[in-house]
Amino acid sequence: MREFLNTLYVQTQGSYLRLQGETVIVEVERVERSKLPLHHLGALVLFGNVMVSPFLLGRCAEDGRSVVWMTAHGRFQARMEGPRSGNVLLRRAQHRAAEQADASLALARGSVAGKLQNARLYLLRAARDAPEQAAAALRLAAERMERHLYAAGLAADLDTLRGEEGAAAAEYFAAIPHVVRVPEPAFAWTGRSRRPPLDPLNALLSFLYALLTNDCVSAVEAAGLDPQIGFLHALRPGRPALALDLMEEFRSLLADRVAFALVNRRQLTGADFTQRPGGAVEITDEAHGVDRVPEAQAGGGDASVAG
Repeated sequence: MREFLNTLYVQTQGSYLRLQGETVIVEVERVERSKLPLHHLGALVLFGNVMVSPFLLGRCAEDGRSVVWMTAHGRFQARMEGPRSGNVLLRRAQHRAAEQADASLALARGSVAGKLQNARLYLLRAARDAPEQAAAALRLAAERMERHLYAAGLAADLDTLRGEEGAAAAEYFAAIPHVVRVPEPAFAWTGRSRRPPLDPLNALLSFLYALLTNDCVSAVEAAGLDPQIGFLHALRPGRPALALDLMEEFRSLLADRVAFALVNRRQLTGADFTQRPGGAVEITDEAHGVDRVPEAQAGGGDASVAG
């Protein structure tokens, strides 16, 4: 049996984490804000100006517990890992598969199939609670995505497969205005934008995708695989291609669903975002409060948030 451990996300600026016995203490301005048993934590994710005691860092490295530093707005900066574990023969097999066109295509098909199927199901679930006209549009988008899902299964090469994935993604994002049902102009959807995100909804999606990517990197490394060697995403220096392959399957279920729920429930508004010079939109520090996240979605049972 394997114990499922939590990830501790700390977003309150000026926080200080230290180890007291076998307990992690989170302090803000020298006031204790939270206490968590160390053995329940599988990773620490720190946003912006968050400090960690050298003793806690050393213990995390010794136990193989990852510590990840991100900017206050969710951009990855660095990761600390302990001694690498896993079966070297498994990683060797992964590298061999990446060099074989047929094996790479088969694994990439699996990533795309999972992504499109989950995205389809999300649109169909959203249609259940939507007004009649929006529900019809969502069901039509899901039907079109199903055609691309079938075509992706027959793709003869990676370029064709990526083309079907891109076409299906276009259908999915075109249906987002029927999912986000708030009249606030700030959340008017005009399409996906990134690097940088140009509107609040895209900023929220990018933030959640960054968290999901980090979790996928941790999962891949925990399995003893190399996160840099993927099959659907092209290999580039510094890019965790395999983690991105894995993330594709869970975008709609673990990121999009949370983002759209936060907006539809008015737990985030346009005032929770700010625009920087050049047009980039970011989530404000005040919007990071855990008390504003729906309880069922704050961690999904396997994640904790402080701040």
